[in-house]
Amino acid sequence: MEMISLNDVSKTYATLTGSVHALEQIKLSISQGELIALVGPSGCGKSTLLKIMGDLVEPSSGTIVIDGMSAQDARLKGMFSYVFQNPVLLPWRNVLDNVKLPLEILQKSDRSPADLLRMVGLEGSEGLYPHEMSGGMQQRVALARALAIDPKVLLLDEPFGALDELTRQTLNFQLLKIWQEIGITVLLVTHSISEALFLADRVMVFSSRPGRLLEIIEVPFARPRDPDIRETSSFQELVKCVRQMLG
Repeated sequence: MEMISLNDVSKTYATLTGSVHALEQIKLSISQGELIALVGPSGCGKSTLLKIMGDLVEPSSGTIVIDGMSAQDARLKGMFSYVFQNPVLLPWRNVLDNVKLPLEILQKSDRSPADLLRMVGLEGSEGLYPHEMSGGMQQRVALARALAIDPKVLLLDEPFGALDELTRQTLNFQLLKIWQEIGITVLLVTHSISEALFLADRVMVFSSRPGRLLEIIEVPFARPRDPDIRETSSFQELVKCVRQMLG
C-alpha cells in the first residue's frame, strides 16, 4: 500500500543574494511500513525534502500525497513526527514529562509513556533531567516523544549525526527494533552511507544542488540484519558503489 507519493517536486528559495534551487523534479513512491534512507552531499536538499513531506515547507512545484491526502491534511491529522539532530528536550522537564509533552499539548493518550520508554530502553530513567543524560539517552527520549502520538510516518533528520560511533550503532539497532515492532513508515536523512545501507529497505541517492534523485538502491540484505554484516565484502562493495555515485 502506497503511503507517500511525490510527483515532480521542486523547491527554490529566495534569499538576499538570489535564488537557491534546492530540489528538482523529485519523483518518489514509498510504501506503508518501508524504512527509506536519503543520502547525498551537504546542501543537496535532503532535509528540505523531509520538511516538504512533513508540510513544514511548501514545494515550489509538484504534488505530494500522503495516505491519499495532502501533506497539510496529513499533518493536521497528526500523521507525522520529527526527530532532529538536536533532541530539543525541555531542560525543566524530566524524561517522563518530556515524553508526555505532545500528549498533553494534543490532549491525546495514544501510547503509554511507560511503553514508549520500554521501546527505547529507558525503563527506570523516568526521573532524569536532560543535563543528567548522555547525548544517546537524550536522543532516545526524543524518539520516544516522537512516537507518543502514534504517527504513521516518522521523519528522522540526521538524528544520530552528533553521536559517537558506538552510541550511533546502538541507536541504529534500537531504531530497527522499534520499526519492526510497530511497523511505522520511516524516512531517514543521513550522511553515513553505512548507516543508510544497514537500516533501510531502499536508499535514495541524491545529486549535489539542485538535488535530483540519481539512483534508488534496493538494499539486498535479508532481515533481520546481523550487526556483523557491515564487515562483509558484499556490504563494503555496496558502500563503495554508493560513494562513487556521490563523486
